[in-house]
Amino acid sequence: MVGALDGLRVIDLTRVVAGPLCAQMLGDLGADIAKVERRGDGDDLRALGPPFVPGAEDSTYFVTLNRNKRSVSVDFAKPEGAAILKRMVANADVLIENFRPGTLARYGLGYEDLRAVNPRLIYCSVSGFGQSGPYAERSGYDFVAQAMTGLMEVTGEADGAPGGGPQRVGVPVADMFTGFAAAVSILAALRHRDATGEGQSIDVNLFETMASLMQAPMSSWLNAGRIFPRSGNDSPVAVPYGVFQASDAKFVIGVLNDREFVRLAEALGHPEWSDDPRFKRARDRSEHRAALLDRMNTLLRTRPRAEWLARLEVAKITSGPINTAKDFEADPHVAARETIIEIPHHAGRNVRVVASPLHLSATPPTVRHGIPAPGGDTDAVLAEFAGMTGDEIAAARQAGVI
Repeated sequence: MVGALDGLRVIDLTRVVAGPLCAQMLGDLGADIAKVERRGDGDDLRALGPPFVPGAEDSTYFVTLNRNKRSVSVDFAKPEGAAILKRMVANADVLIENFRPGTLARYGLGYEDLRAVNPRLIYCSVSGFGQSGPYAERSGYDFVAQAMTGLMEVTGEADGAPGGGPQRVGVPVADMFTGFAAAVSILAALRHRDATGEGQSIDVNLFETMASLMQAPMSSWLNAGRIFPRSGNDSPVAVPYGVFQASDAKFVIGVLNDREFVRLAEALGHPEWSDDPRFKRARDRSEHRAALLDRMNTLLRTRPRAEWLARLEVAKITSGPINTAKDFEADPHVAARETIIEIPHHAGRNVRVVASPLHLSATPPTVRHGIPAPGGDTDAVLAEFAGMTGDEIAAARQAGVI
């Protein structure tokens, strides 16, 4: 099946999470991705474990971000390697890189250098803090972006509560959302190129991406002068909205408006709660949070989680279990939606990963390539992307460039 981005050639010069996720999204949609890796070990994420893929050197983390790519090893720190990369760029549509600002320019591979080779090139730079500004040269990992944009300060239990204090989100959300932001930017740049024939440079970074996702806490401060408090698993504005304990397991309930609360009270067998002046309106429930949650916690502990969730489903109340990865795998909705898929791995086995979340009726994401070995596709990629002959490839290998 032809993908939405079929025919698009992408050079992926990224490592770890944000850049590789962006490239994988484009690959899922049909783009031909040439992943340029360091000779020998390849992408740093391959070694970031345990756990590792049984019988292979790749971490299980790496396989989640690098399907639908072919791997090529080119040492572009050498002039001969930089020349090969320029030959690839001449026939490419997109280049994605996540080196520190200015690094590639030192090898003659900055945007202006490559624009001269291919004016239609879309050059996407992914960094910690952007290509300019006082922090541009800093290392920018997800943890730092979470801390500096205020996400950690609104995540975790309140000061004084058991375990209170700032917490990072358990997955690298700044990296992941930056990958999505980079993919969106590239698609917008492609649309512009379709209209004008011109490529452009793109500057996407973890710091500003994470800041853009801090809408409620940031707007609270910018427009009302109020700092959002940490509230653990409870919402600071909606009640009830949090984690509850049934007789056998925990689950979540989320109620955002008064209509839902009326239905919740009826489902829990206490319709009178919605007439109680302390709980009738959202602002009242927020003011009398403790009184309502005490009642709910006492009640919900009397019956098993499955019974409560069944009642809440009938009442159309937003709710669900708190799952482990094992629970998620066993969920019937996951099976019905084919959310977990098997893809081939270069070690000669299959690995299981979460499928693309994108669902397009005419051009759905597909898996055309599994997880590549470091440099495992070098000859084919250089022949196709750079137009190199067999003799040229052999000479470059002999010289230690590829």
